[in-house]
Amino acid sequence: MTIPPRALINLNALQHNLRRVHELAPGRRIMAIIKADAYGHGMVRIARALSDVDAFGVARFNEAVTLRTAGLTQPIVLLEGFLDAAELPLICQHRLSIVVHHGAQLDMLERTPLAEPIGAWLKIDSGMHRLGFAPAEVEDAWRRLALCPWISKPVRLMTHLACADDRADRRTLEQLACFNAAVNGLAAEHSIANSAAILGWPQTHGEWVRPGLMLYGVSPFPGRIAQQEGLKPVMTLSTRLIAVHNLDKGASVGYGASWTCPQAMRVGIAAIGYGDGYPRHARPGTPVLLNGTRVPLIGRVSMDMICVDLSSQPAARIGDPVILWGEGLPVEEVAHYASTIPYELLCAVARRVQAVVTPGPTGKSALQ
Repeated sequence: MTIPPRALINLNALQHNLRRVHELAPGRRIMAIIKADAYGHGMVRIARALSDVDAFGVARFNEAVTLRTAGLTQPIVLLEGFLDAAELPLICQHRLSIVVHHGAQLDMLERTPLAEPIGAWLKIDSGMHRLGFAPAEVEDAWRRLALCPWISKPVRLMTHLACADDRADRRTLEQLACFNAAVNGLAAEHSIANSAAILGWPQTHGEWVRPGLMLYGVSPFPGRIAQQEGLKPVMTLSTRLIAVHNLDKGASVGYGASWTCPQAMRVGIAAIGYGDGYPRHARPGTPVLLNGTRVPLIGRVSMDMICVDLSSQPAARIGDPVILWGEGLPVEEVAHYASTIPYELLCAVARRVQAVVTPGPTGKSALQ
């Protein structure tokens, strides 16, 4: 039986990365961002492994319910807030906190009685222009939240940074100045810093930080990798060779015959493809780790298979281990070859890829 692609989830690396957050932002409270199935790592398992953080941040209500159903009791923040007043009793029932970013939400809150107050974060648009109250609207929105009987106190304040992944971009400082001016005089805890700001902009740390990508051992900065930030990759995506061929010069490889052997050569077929989440747009030359040595991708990525050049691996054979990214091969580098970002690669890993968690409940690796 062919061994399927596997995603090794290293919880020791996750804990290392959390310690890195504490080192960089000592004394700050931590809202761990675990939306999108914890960036493809498995939301429930990651939440359980991060049980000592101060809160979890998710994008949507169903993600929060999944956590509550799994028995997680920590504070959970809905980063997109809510869309309809009918959601509010359910949010209250599941003891969730909301991000309030629009006047329509304030209207719904004021006219929807709840069984008990819910927590709230007021979001300010400091320059990203995606979600949040304009600076001129903040004082009135704050007053309305403070007076709303269905909102627990204190109300906290937050914003999101658009360009923190570029340490040379002064727009981060401009956003910080805008935020500080907008909330001047409001006595509340602040949350500004995402992963890039935690690593690169200490003046943004406030009372709360919101690590996401860095928890999973990935650098948020273009051109840099996890190791340079003191992080360890949590996911290693792997598979095995399922065929090895000796092809003649001029033989074409893969769909569309778009890649041709420049000389007689050995070609390996590995059991992974875009149906597993490996990027279809990864170009020839994208590195793959075979038996611990880099070999280049050739031909087009298909649904279940990729082809690799074995010219430098004359002893390679069926069953040999292949790593697509993770330990020994940074996902940041693979993303560069695929003209995308690490977030997309991690989030795209398909459900049919088997997760292997280490350490498991017995201290050893465990299939999940």
